[in-house]
Amino acid sequence: MPRQRSVRQPNRYQAIIATVFEHHHQPGITEFEFTRDEFEAIARTLGIKLPKNVGDVIYSFRYRNELPDTIRATAVGGLEWIIEGAGRARYRFKQVRLNRILPREELLTIKVPDATPEIIGAYALSDEQSLLAKVRYNRLVDVFLGITAFSLQNHLRTTVQKVGQIEIDEIYVGIDRHGRQFVVPVQAKGGSDKHGVVQTQQDVMCCAEKFPDLICRAVSAQFMSEERIAMFELTVQDGDIRVVEEKHYQLVPASSISSDDLQQYALRGPK
Repeated sequence: MPRQRSVRQPNRYQAIIATVFEHHHQPGITEFEFTRDEFEAIARTLGIKLPKNVGDVIYSFRYRNELPDTIRATAVGGLEWIIEGAGRARYRFKQVRLNRILPREELLTIKVPDATPEIIGAYALSDEQSLLAKVRYNRLVDVFLGITAFSLQNHLRTTVQKVGQIEIDEIYVGIDRHGRQFVVPVQAKGGSDKHGVVQTQQDVMCCAEKFPDLICRAVSAQFMSEERIAMFELTVQDGDIRVVEEKHYQLVPASSISSDDLQQYALRGPK
């Protein structure tokens, strides 16, 4: 008798968020709100242990894991569900055109002399922290955006109206040769984490609220293979996140940048 394959049961995060969705979703609607308070009753009904950090249920589906198939299957063709903030301890399921932002492997990689202090690389505690340090010490925000930028604060936790509490990995302020001043929220992703449109939306809203006189240029950074770093400039257009520009950088010893590399970069520079 052939051995039957076991059906993998959803983990507790999947079970909780799928039940929330089931309680609120109706055919034909493209967004609805729910509260974090619902999780406790759902966990009790399902007979599962509620996570100590309830907010991690939401975080995991924003940045680390895909939503359960039962949720994704209800999205209209060409759209997908995201979870965005809707106030303190309130969230909103919403269908959008783009959720995950992934590097394009076919883009040219630009070699940059690595200015990261060796001791930083030796003691960085996580991929995200290592990435933020490499971006900071190699002035990749300046290189990528063409402005002079300075780190103002990292791990900025604040509250935004109609969104609730947010956290920005690092925030820069900068200036260009015309005297224009900028605020640059930077989100860093390492390991299996992925960029989501929700994070950029709330970063842009935060900058508009906290720095109304500065030009916001939202940036995301992500580790790629072969020690490459993908940098994205993102904006919000018609309610969706758009990639303004994408560049890939590789931090290498200065001796690894050849004359051929420099000639290639010269040909691609401004005329």
